[in-house]
Amino acid sequence: MIKCIIFDCDGVLVDTEKIGNGIMLEMAAEYGFKMKLEDAYRDFNGRKLKECFLYIENAIGKKLPDTFESDYREKSFEAFKTQVKPMEGIVEFLNKLKIPYCVASSGPVDKIRLNLGVAGLLDKFENKIFSSYQINSWKPEPGIFLHAAKEMGFEVKECIVIEDSKAGVIAGISGGFKVYGFANGYNNEDLKKEGAVLFSNYEELSQQLYF
Repeated sequence: MIKCIIFDCDGVLVDTEKIGNGIMLEMAAEYGFKMKLEDAYRDFNGRKLKECFLYIENAIGKKLPDTFESDYREKSFEAFKTQVKPMEGIVEFLNKLKIPYCVASSGPVDKIRLNLGVAGLLDKFENKIFSSYQINSWKPEPGIFLHAAKEMGFEVKECIVIEDSKAGVIAGISGGFKVYGFANGYNNEDLKKEGAVLFSNYEELSQQLYF
């Protein structure tokens, strides 16, 4: 029986992946890096930012400027303040839930709070926000999901994880969780391959979970 739902944030609760990846690819292109947006979804989503930058550096064969991360965060935060929207159907899904839920993300707490706030979801997750930066463990390691379950007061077998990234699914499965993968057209095969149960919208997830 499911007693708690652990949500990832970007691409699951809030529609930010296109914004963040678009800005990263635009900035990296100035240094000779080329990648399609759909490939960025697959290779970057759910991962620690520094790992994404290292991927870019390996591809272009040189170091990015020391200010690249701070410049990226500044640009993306500005974009998030005006462009972030809740994922379609998530508000209705949360309103129907009769069990506890939380968010567990690789992003910093201030970024999670900003995005949830702009999307109008922050009040639903107040005091239920868990970040990899709090425990220094990032997906695909399972630490953030294990931490969230423990803080919420539930055993792994009582929780499910909702993810949209390959790294996130690997983290959830390796932690012993049943993982539901939000298929967006770019990630379907990767999520299924790693063991997630796929769904394409929150109405479908409701039916799968009998909520």
